[in-house]
Amino acid sequence: MNKTHRKIVSGALVCGCALFTLYGASRIAERAENGALPTALTGMEETPVIVLDAGHGGIDGGCTSAEGVPEKGINLDIMLRLRDLLEVNGYDVKVTRDTDRSIHDEGTEGIAAQKSSDLDNRLELFNKYDNAVCISIHQNQFTDPRYRGAQMFYSGSNSTSEALARALQERFRALLQPENEREIKLCGKELFLCYYSDNPTVMAECGFLSNPDEAALLNTEDYRGKVAFTLFSGISDFVNRK
Repeated sequence: MNKTHRKIVSGALVCGCALFTLYGASRIAERAENGALPTALTGMEETPVIVLDAGHGGIDGGCTSAEGVPEKGINLDIMLRLRDLLEVNGYDVKVTRDTDRSIHDEGTEGIAAQKSSDLDNRLELFNKYDNAVCISIHQNQFTDPRYRGAQMFYSGSNSTSEALARALQERFRALLQPENEREIKLCGKELFLCYYSDNPTVMAECGFLSNPDEAALLNTEDYRGKVAFTLFSGISDFVNRK
């Protein structure tokens, strides 16, 4: 793929032990009975490649909580947990980064040029596979600290991105945030990675770091594990429906 540096508009296992850690035996049994847990990956003609992106990294910390905790580490931890859940359930998973770093081309100088190169390289991985499903993990921020809850932004470049966003949003309501009334949203060019991806793609804003209560939750390993499992469930729903 020919790299084009675009101007960035800033703005805004199924595995018994893991499930019991996340929700407890009785809660899992209840959700399984009601059909709320994801269907295992079985019998598909072509298993999709899942491409995961942990937003930001390196010098780019993303947004921060009032306590000064940067988004980049929260994104990375959720992504690594999600990767492990997907791999143990048979998915082929690729990631844009697995450490705290930017993935700009070696020798690129200047923060703006490094950020542009970093995003181009992430997009190259998103578009590398014809049968990929792409998720970019982020945290949200707003001037009013009242706002909270996950929200999915989807790309209009692939007709199935909306269904992917809806599957993820529904799982957040069902498993983690029953009070969440946020709607999925079609993204614009300001969300570069999401907008220019050819595959079904969602930018998952998992919560608001500007909300003190939600920021405190996201700063715990337990809650990040629940977020990862929720994303895993939504991805599995989407893949099996396809």
